[in-house]
Amino acid sequence: MSRLSVNIAGVTFKNPVITASGCCGFGREYDKLYPMEKLGGVSLKGITPLERQGNPPCRVAETPAGMLNSVGLQNPGVDAFLRDELPGIANRDIVRIANVAGASVDDYRLMAEKLDESAVSIIEVNISCPNVKEGGVAFGISCQSAAAVVAAMRGATKKPLMVKLTPNVTDITEIARAVEDAGADAVSLINTLLGMRIDLKTRRPVLHQNVGGLSGPAVFPVAVRMVWQVANAVKIPVVGMGGIEKWQDAVEMMLAGARAVQIGAALFADPYTPLKVIDGMNRWLDENHIADVNEIVGAVKPW
Repeated sequence: MSRLSVNIAGVTFKNPVITASGCCGFGREYDKLYPMEKLGGVSLKGITPLERQGNPPCRVAETPAGMLNSVGLQNPGVDAFLRDELPGIANRDIVRIANVAGASVDDYRLMAEKLDESAVSIIEVNISCPNVKEGGVAFGISCQSAAAVVAAMRGATKKPLMVKLTPNVTDITEIARAVEDAGADAVSLINTLLGMRIDLKTRRPVLHQNVGGLSGPAVFPVAVRMVWQVANAVKIPVVGMGGIEKWQDAVEMMLAGARAVQIGAALFADPYTPLKVIDGMNRWLDENHIADVNEIVGAVKPW
């Protein structure tokens, strides 16, 4: 299985399969099903400087080929995470990715400072959050604000920074280049697409916040396209996500240029999806006489 090993920003993963943030809690929740060590990595539930209760219900809704969510980053806050949650996974043989969010550049800098000496392996930076000091516009839709977040964090931590890019932009490659220039060590994409559904009986949106993030198989072709574009625009590693639910999807995403993949919404339908993806990928490598999974990264042959 060593041929499944990949390296991202100097961190070695035993295989390229990672559970996406917000979909498997703080890792220990899945111990009832299988050892987390079977996975390459786990992106832990997003954390903020202070505790957040999240949005009122309804905040999750099923849609054709996917789901909408507007959970609102419910979490115990970074200090409680470091005290109560991280110790439970700190000594596990798995790459630990802390996903962080904030409402200001100072929030992100603070998170980097607090995590700098912790047991997390990589910090994943969620820049889809609204910048409250700039009228609520998401950090990730502006090259300037995205770069400002990364630069602030880069000066506050030695940990590798992996920036999670939003697809709700005109040109995602511009944002990717901006965060690379500001000091990002890797990028992960895509975060959820903005979506909405309406209840015909009440004529109200199904989500209390009106709109939410669309994830699941419906977004997969968009994710593959954006991963391919970004992988050809930057020199840092790309981690692909968005609608992966079977091993064929993971292989396709890696062919597009992803060094590793994250699995999210599929976990709610089948929590064993990551293990099935790992096994399927291994069989495919055998069948195609490929000695190292890294050989397929970016190996797509465009017309």
